[in-house]
Amino acid sequence: MSDTQTATPAPAAPLLDTVEHAATTPDVEQPWAELGLKPDEYANIREIIGRRPTIAELAMYSVMWSEHCSYKSSKIHFKLWGENTTDEMREKLLVGIGENAGVVDIGDGWAVTFKVESHNHPSYVEPYQGAATGVGGIIRDIMSMGARPIAVMDPLRFGNLHHPDTQRVLPGVVAGVGGYGNCIGLPNIGGEVVFDDCYQGNPLVNALCVGAMRIEDIHLAKASGVGNKVILFGARTGGDGIGGVSVLASETFDEGGPTKRPAVQVGDPFAEKVLIECCLDLYAAGVVDGIQDLGGAGLSCATSELASNGDGGMQVELDLVPLRDASLQPQEILMSESQERMMAVVEPKHLEQFMAITDKWDVEATVIGEVTDGEHLVITWHGETIVDVPPRSVAHEGPTYDRPLARPAYLDGLNAAGTAELAKPQTGDEIRAQLLTLIGSPNLCDKSWITDQYDRYVLGNTALAQPDDSGVVRVDEETGRGVAISTDCNSRFTKLDPYTGAQLALAEAYRNVSTAGAAPLAVTDCLNFGSPEDPGVMWQFRESIRGIAEGCKVLGIPVTGGNVSFYNQTGDVAIHPTPVIGVLGVMDDVSKRSGSGFRSDDAHVYLLGTTRDELDGSEWAHVVHKHLGGLPPKVDLAAEQALGHVLVEAARGGLVEAAHDLSEGGLAIALAEACMRHGVGVTVDGLDQVGVDAEGDPLDAFTALFSESSARALVAVPAGHAAEFEALLGDVPHARIGVTGGRDLDVVGHFSVSVAELRSAHEFTLPAVFGG
Repeated sequence: MSDTQTATPAPAAPLLDTVEHAATTPDVEQPWAELGLKPDEYANIREIIGRRPTIAELAMYSVMWSEHCSYKSSKIHFKLWGENTTDEMREKLLVGIGENAGVVDIGDGWAVTFKVESHNHPSYVEPYQGAATGVGGIIRDIMSMGARPIAVMDPLRFGNLHHPDTQRVLPGVVAGVGGYGNCIGLPNIGGEVVFDDCYQGNPLVNALCVGAMRIEDIHLAKASGVGNKVILFGARTGGDGIGGVSVLASETFDEGGPTKRPAVQVGDPFAEKVLIECCLDLYAAGVVDGIQDLGGAGLSCATSELASNGDGGMQVELDLVPLRDASLQPQEILMSESQERMMAVVEPKHLEQFMAITDKWDVEATVIGEVTDGEHLVITWHGETIVDVPPRSVAHEGPTYDRPLARPAYLDGLNAAGTAELAKPQTGDEIRAQLLTLIGSPNLCDKSWITDQYDRYVLGNTALAQPDDSGVVRVDEETGRGVAISTDCNSRFTKLDPYTGAQLALAEAYRNVSTAGAAPLAVTDCLNFGSPEDPGVMWQFRESIRGIAEGCKVLGIPVTGGNVSFYNQTGDVAIHPTPVIGVLGVMDDVSKRSGSGFRSDDAHVYLLGTTRDELDGSEWAHVVHKHLGGLPPKVDLAAEQALGHVLVEAARGGLVEAAHDLSEGGLAIALAEACMRHGVGVTVDGLDQVGVDAEGDPLDAFTALFSESSARALVAVPAGHAAEFEALLGDVPHARIGVTGGRDLDVVGHFSVSVAELRSAHEFTLPAVFGG
């Protein structure tokens, strides 16, 4: 080729996509769709920053604008929380919605922070690590508020117990929850394990953590003070979890099942335990101005949220981030969800002391930036600017969708198909047989094969744990002050009516805390639903939020924070709406807590509350007839409040030997569980006093035993205290239905069954399902 024919080669594309390069190359194709962004969202990003984003900026926006992080389909409905929160409800609320976790004042200068979150999709893809890192993530949320974590809980939901995929997922999830919590040294004080076919392709792994601190030790996620240093400390950053929240947790699964294994994080509980102690030392030394954990969206979240919550900008040198994989590109570092990492904002005068404390704990800490007097988050890579964005546009001003919502057409038929025509047991022997069937069913059987894998008593402050109605943990070792927590949701009720079902979940958690003797104080929630792009799902979601918000207003307890998990759906098949509600209550002295089991002979047994013919959506209909239809039980929140007040006052007065809420399986299951707890029987001779039917006649024995009417509790009162107890009851409906003693559950005139036979039917044999 002659000189005149020599073509000038095209300039090579730069290896690094800088802000300068992005400004001069507006037409470069970018993988915004692969990162989970919609066309209009990508266009919006370009409009916000006035050019195309760099690949690093695109990565940040994609994870922070994901459904899981931005709540873009749900936050329009969050105004219902504020609209239904009164000044009285805010009296004990120290930190509310919007921070890493809510904080409430429990008295004597103590504050408690608690929150529940989901790790559903990762736990289906990689059960052990998905569940383990779910526990690790919620613990760091609690740590970041300035608290010492004191307990965890695990509301879990799986598909059919005998399905091969349940046998794949469940053992790993349970091992992950137990492995992380046990290694870190935190007691697991409660939760739920529910089986339903609707969760077959989308098991739910929710994790709750509670922490305690003195009120003056509360810390917030903010970056303020020009010149303050930004420090990344904890584990090194690797390639695990990249795209976890933007892709894995923000879309439905395909019919083919789990495929996205690289997006699941990997946890190290021993590193987290050291990180906890290191953080507590840092707080005690007063060297932390602001702090944020690195969970979903990793550095993208921590940097943008800290800067957004502060009063200036932030500059970060990304190449200073310690890596365990040197091949990671800048955008991958920003998206990585590697675990056991925290970010702190520290005044320069405290830097040396901060570093001395992290050195003491052998925790790697690196200054990667500082707070600036600008308004932008600026991130560089070896001196080149790769991110220059308004931090609020990343962290708090993402897209908001007012999704279409519509009541599903199937509800009319579903609500019309109640239990009235279902065959019911007529004789005492038939009732006895169905009781034994129910207590051996997956949702009501003995769960010790799961809970025995968890350490429930480490740290020595656990006062109650599963199988009691709620977990109780001591906060102040000198006074005995502590808290009780319960998580609940009956998704069959929310399938039939999401508004009522959500209120029933709230009412059950409120009741369970009250039966322990704790005064309900605050709420956290984990709202698990199908695809928000389905108008029926959005209607379920809106109705559930409305039910919770309005219910909390009646009960006088605020929602302090929580989590939304959408896209729990495989193809067109969504889970039942599952708004898991956690209620926290406070106790002056945990030594006065009430367990759920009968403890001694000759105690008077009372049924508190009103029993109606309410079997629609019940455990009996589910187990015996595989039926779901009709309308859920009536909600009476005023009755719940009155019942709770009586239970708390009776426990404080030493008048309660045992208290057990009535929920799944009704009175029959409550009696059986109370007998099995400590091997003490009961003679029930007042069944004819348990409720009346629509005509005013006493309920038949079967309905009285298996109805799931709400606002009810079973209470055992020590001999000699009946009159004093009844004087407390006021207008709360009640009936003295029996007396404890012996080793049988004897329903006079109907049937008798020994505690030994109940326990035998209740037992779950692990090898029969999981092969050992």
